[in-house]
Amino acid sequence: MAHLHIDDFSHDVARILMQCYMSFPRPCALYVEDIIGPTEVDDVGLHSSRHMACLGAMLWLADEGYLRYEATIFQEGLEQAVLTNRTLVLLTALSELRFDNGDPALPPAVQQEKATLAEQFMQAIRARESIRTTALVRYLLSRDPQPVKAEEFQTLGAVANHDDSQEGL
Repeated sequence: MAHLHIDDFSHDVARILMQCYMSFPRPCALYVEDIIGPTEVDDVGLHSSRHMACLGAMLWLADEGYLRYEATIFQEGLEQAVLTNRTLVLLTALSELRFDNGDPALPPAVQQEKATLAEQFMQAIRARESIRTTALVRYLLSRDPQPVKAEEFQTLGAVANHDDSQEGL
């Protein structure tokens, strides 16, 4: 049996990253309520453990270098949050994970877009597929960005043109 707090963490991470991705490169305000829905405070005014876990996921992503932010908004969220270069590269890279075979009738550019982690995250969130979301988060968190090879773009008609005479300029 999976640990519920890890499952919640995975869903929070996916939604946090996608919210930042959808506003990139513009920094955005990240609110816990936008990620997990409204929560109640107790009689003393303290947030629920679920609320604090989501805020903790936001702060953890920043501590681990997946996003940057200017300030916390009390215990409600983060102000001016934006993806780091590392995370943008990871989300836009072609994923080795394939949950479906895709539609071969689609143009190559669309097929390539659907093979990115960002697109797979969005599909998993829309479908509310817990297992897929958790797998994608684990995959993302275990990766380091790799240089993009020109071969990835061959299906789009791009030609790698390396002119040695331009080196050093």
